[in-house]
Amino acid sequence: MILSGKKILLGITAGIAAYKTTYLVRLFIKAGAEVKVIMTPEAKQFVTPLSLSTLSKNEVISSFTEEENELWNNHVELGLWADYMLIAPATANTLSKMASGHSDNFLLATYLSAKCPVYFAPAMDLDMYKHPSTKSSIKKLESFGNTVIPVGSGELASGLHGEGRMAEPEEIVTFIENHLQQNAPLFNKKVLITAGPTYEAIDPVRFIGNHSSGKMGFALAEEAANQGAEVILISGPTSLGISNKAVKLIRVNSAEEMFTEADQYFSSIDVLIAAAAVSDYKPKKVADQKMKKSDATLTLALEKTTDILKTLGAKKTNQFLVGFALETENELEHAKGKLEKKNLDFIVLNSLNDKGAGFKTDTNKVKLISKNTIKDIPLQSKKEVAVEIINEIVARVL
Repeated sequence: MILSGKKILLGITAGIAAYKTTYLVRLFIKAGAEVKVIMTPEAKQFVTPLSLSTLSKNEVISSFTEEENELWNNHVELGLWADYMLIAPATANTLSKMASGHSDNFLLATYLSAKCPVYFAPAMDLDMYKHPSTKSSIKKLESFGNTVIPVGSGELASGLHGEGRMAEPEEIVTFIENHLQQNAPLFNKKVLITAGPTYEAIDPVRFIGNHSSGKMGFALAEEAANQGAEVILISGPTSLGISNKAVKLIRVNSAEEMFTEADQYFSSIDVLIAAAAVSDYKPKKVADQKMKKSDATLTLALEKTTDILKTLGAKKTNQFLVGFALETENELEHAKGKLEKKNLDFIVLNSLNDKGAGFKTDTNKVKLISKNTIKDIPLQSKKEVAVEIINEIVARVL
């Protein structure tokens, strides 16, 4: 689950275990990751670029230029693209070059340019693996912050039996997932997020609603999952979807449906982020049939909906509560009032007076307000704002 939506750069070197990398690519894709492959030129003797490009749906790169058209392959760009880099198999030759900073092929140049966490899965014969120079290379790479995926023991290509086998593809994926989860800030935390508008029916055709797109709430769900949380996302009507397997998406229409779902999970969660734009009122009576146009005016009797956040705030025990406030005037005063009335830990203030903030946009500009602090988050993408909000929660919860 934690690999869903992640960008993985797989480096393949010239070892017999390279044949396993086709299975490795498939497992990463199945886990929801995007995969790009770099091979050393010699690795092509063990597995074909065609197989790997077909499975990854990305061109396989093995040199700085493409032979046919002399186009430059940018190793720095690839190193910045990746969320994680994995070198598998990592031969004794490649481990030595990585440890010494040697750069005589595209894979090594990309490794030296990578800004992301790097994993490597050694693969070699028993005596090579036990040699002091190999042990020294591995130890040095670990001191750089790289993570070794332990070798397996069994029959080796030479016919010997012992340590040196590359871990099986399933073991590699499981190792990386477990390593990421255990180091993720929100590992073992359950986060409930509400998102989008609610629609309050007038008749079978018409409803009272608002302009919320759900983009902010969905971005928060994605980022909370990226930081290791198990996420329950309750969304009102929106065209958005989410592919991260760590996010359970529940779709609702009305405020009452959203409250029922949120209330059901509230006692079991660690964090609630109420990002939905919930209707404050609903029609007192919903017509069974479509209302016909007759008089020049129409009067609807409305009644209040359940205030989801206030109701859950009154039940709060150990949960960390985050609310949202969208205001057009006296923004700070109104947001601070909601912070206190709804028993929140902090509130995210949107102002419709700020260009690029609020409904339907891909950007947002907010203030994070608690009892004693106000933190300004400048205009940026909603994904970037989501990172800021989740990081603030992590800083306060952990």
